[in-house]
Amino acid sequence: MGIIGFVIVGLIAGFIARALVPGPDPMGWLGTMILGIVGSFVGGTLAALIFGGTLELSASGIIGSIIGAIIVLLIWRAMGGRRGVVA
Repeated sequence: MGIIGFVIVGLIAGFIARALVPGPDPMGWLGTMILGIVGSFVGGTLAALIFGGTLELSASGIIGSIIGAIIVLLIWRAMGGRRGVVA
């Protein structure tokens, strides 16, 4: 998969993950794309662990990317996200 395809799949996976997980997510399209790309790597790692593949940094398909992006989004929210401190 080329870089352009990887970015497009990341944007789609991040958008779907944000739509499936309710709640406010103040991130733009760039944050959504990064969420999907990181989710793709998380999904690829989980697939390698579950289905017995080589444990290397690899991307997954669209379904794995969405599942990984949901996991990353939930972890991001559990850590508190980027909450600004107002003095």
